[in-house]
Amino acid sequence: MNNPRRLAAILASDVAGYSRLTGADEEGTVARLRAVRTDLFEPTVAANRGRIVKSAGDGMLIEFASVVDAVRAGIAVQREMAARAEGVAAERKILLRIGIHLGDVLVESDGDLMGDGVNIAARLEGICEPGGICLSEDAWRQVRDKIDAPFADLGEKELKNIARPVRVYGIPPAALHREMQGVSPPPPASGGKLEGGLAAERGPPRLSIVVLPFTNMSGDTEQEYFADGLTEDLTTELSRMPSAFVIARNTAFTYKGKASDVKQIGRELGVRYALEGSVRKAGSRVRFNAQLIDAETGAHLWADRFDRELVDLFDLQDSVTQELAGVLNVQLVDAEIKRGQSKLDPDAIDLVMRARSAANRRASRENFAESLRLFEAALARDPNNISAMCGIVIELAARVSSLWSEDRAGDIAAAEAMANRAQEIDPKHPEVQYALGFLRRVQMRFEDAIAELSAVLRDNPNNAGAHNEMGWALGFSSRDSEAIAHFQEAIRRNPRDPKLFLGYFGLGYVHYEQGDVEAATEALRRSISLNPSFSWPHLILAACFVKQGKEAQAGDPLAAYYRTNPTARTVSALRAAPVSPRLSGNAFYDALRKAGMPE
Repeated sequence: MNNPRRLAAILASDVAGYSRLTGADEEGTVARLRAVRTDLFEPTVAANRGRIVKSAGDGMLIEFASVVDAVRAGIAVQREMAARAEGVAAERKILLRIGIHLGDVLVESDGDLMGDGVNIAARLEGICEPGGICLSEDAWRQVRDKIDAPFADLGEKELKNIARPVRVYGIPPAALHREMQGVSPPPPASGGKLEGGLAAERGPPRLSIVVLPFTNMSGDTEQEYFADGLTEDLTTELSRMPSAFVIARNTAFTYKGKASDVKQIGRELGVRYALEGSVRKAGSRVRFNAQLIDAETGAHLWADRFDRELVDLFDLQDSVTQELAGVLNVQLVDAEIKRGQSKLDPDAIDLVMRARSAANRRASRENFAESLRLFEAALARDPNNISAMCGIVIELAARVSSLWSEDRAGDIAAAEAMANRAQEIDPKHPEVQYALGFLRRVQMRFEDAIAELSAVLRDNPNNAGAHNEMGWALGFSSRDSEAIAHFQEAIRRNPRDPKLFLGYFGLGYVHYEQGDVEAATEALRRSISLNPSFSWPHLILAACFVKQGKEAQAGDPLAAYYRTNPTARTVSALRAAPVSPRLSGNAFYDALRKAGMPE
């Protein structure tokens, strides 16, 4: 006899970093988790008409007849868990991840549930930010007009063992601290008061933004669709930013065609920033205007104009979306840093953003050192901060690949240990995959690097940094045409990237290896013009001049290399710090000797 089926709202939860917590204090962790189940989950689930299907280890599976009930229960649980975590040492905090899906389930004879409805909820929980909630699009549709929560559109996600991508909506931890319509705290167990109380109300989450519908200034219906499409695509792209909280497009479009008071919108949606824009067509050209506004003060933080030739409307929409998203990534981080500069005691998130800002400045030994110091300070404040861990991995690996390391083996070992630590928390986190891909490339484990970076680009094909790193991994593997394509994509997708010089350097390097020294020279000079502080392009340019028989001209780029690199200043020092089997050949070192580099 076939098992009966029914439609159900499924909530799956687990504890982030459970193995680490039990490894440090098994008995204490188990006792605290048991208390969470008995005096928090059980009364909250009962109050919201749910049923605990099963609990095993750190995980729980709960069934609700209504998605609204499931989300209300999830919000109440996460808010109370945040309150309980106040003042608790980071290594002892219990942080939950919650996934919610509406789907068809199979009912076993013992009441257990099986099927895709359960599997998708479990996979959503697995990709959720600790302390947050992830919903499938099917679940989100049921609550979007019933629960006043600022849902962020996280885009389509490939979930393990799920046949089709699932669009995911999230409520990040910071947003769960705000009061939400229709959401009340869980009832106390046995009539008593829950320990710790509710967390105090906080301000809007950092890096929180709404993309307001772009205004069509052309009076052309076709341009109306284009403006709406640009708004939707930009919302999706910004949601890929690390730690970003972006209001879902459906909510943003409720403001379409209305006179907007940005400060009021900020209060209603609980965001710090708003992006406004307009589109105007004139003949064969289209002009875009965009401005980033502080939603708390109404002040304009940044504005720019983009003029484009109108050839293919969809290609134009993609290109402007990519460029705007890249610019805003930097602008939002810079805006947050200015907010936090007055803090005498910045927290981990402030420090991570300051570190990213330092990394976005021109690549130099000093900026690398400052970025690393700030990431380490952030990790000291929050030992489970994945962004800080990944930043440390990248900065250590970059110091090695840039030939600025004074302890190559020590830096690589430290980066490996930090990467392993981040993987233990969330091996599928895109920042973890990118950092690991970067490190594997520096370790000359190119196939491993390509595998990690491919995963990043599947989730976010507009990640210019991942395209650059993929270019290096492929170029060092002698897959030149593929490498060139990725470097060109990095340049095309983010032409205002502060690290644009890396794409041109990559093109210069691959052209050098192919023997096309004229193309290599042109690309290397472009890279140097964008960032003269970065060492490597000067060195490859010197080798290019030697290959062209212009040895007398090779001295200038070699001198510039020496000015930017006080460590690897001899052929033997370079041999001791290989970055690629291709650059370890005698021809490269012979060229440097002819340029004037001592043995």
